[in-house]
Amino acid sequence: MQTPPVKDGPRTNQDIRVPRVLLIDQNGEKQGEMPTSAALEAAEEAGLDLVEIVPNANPPVCKIMDYGKFRFQEQKKKNEARKRQKVVELKEIKLRPNIDTHDYDVKAKAMHRFFEAGDKVKVTLRFRGREMAHPELGMKLLLKVKEDFDEVAKVEYEPKMEGRQMIMILAPR
Repeated sequence: MQTPPVKDGPRTNQDIRVPRVLLIDQNGEKQGEMPTSAALEAAEEAGLDLVEIVPNANPPVCKIMDYGKFRFQEQKKKNEARKRQKVVELKEIKLRPNIDTHDYDVKAKAMHRFFEAGDKVKVTLRFRGREMAHPELGMKLLLKVKEDFDEVAKVEYEPKMEGRQMIMILAPR
């Protein structure tokens, strides 16, 4: 035995199974509480659908409207909301403990660009060979980054040593 498909969205016309409803006509005027059959007749007379707007109210609120047009408008609203939505990305900047000033400036410029775009930045400081003997140099560099970007970004993940690298995550303010 196959179950009927589950319908999403508000109930319409014959799907409304309550005995009485509060009716709002196609002009948005409140018609008052009436039997569902009378509301269905009024919708049929207008050549439109009876749509249950507020199913949890007592009695449920139903409106006379063009259901196809209503669904189209809802779809347009969803698409518009999706367009305006910004996905925050995590960009990564890789540094070395003995980075030169000009190289640091280039990386800083890129980080400013990322923050303006609204992205988070993961600063990775990689140690090689004997550099592992001086993690305080790496910490000093990451604290400099933190200080330089204090007005445009906040630290989301404090500088921390993980194996041969030190990591810090900054998020735009």
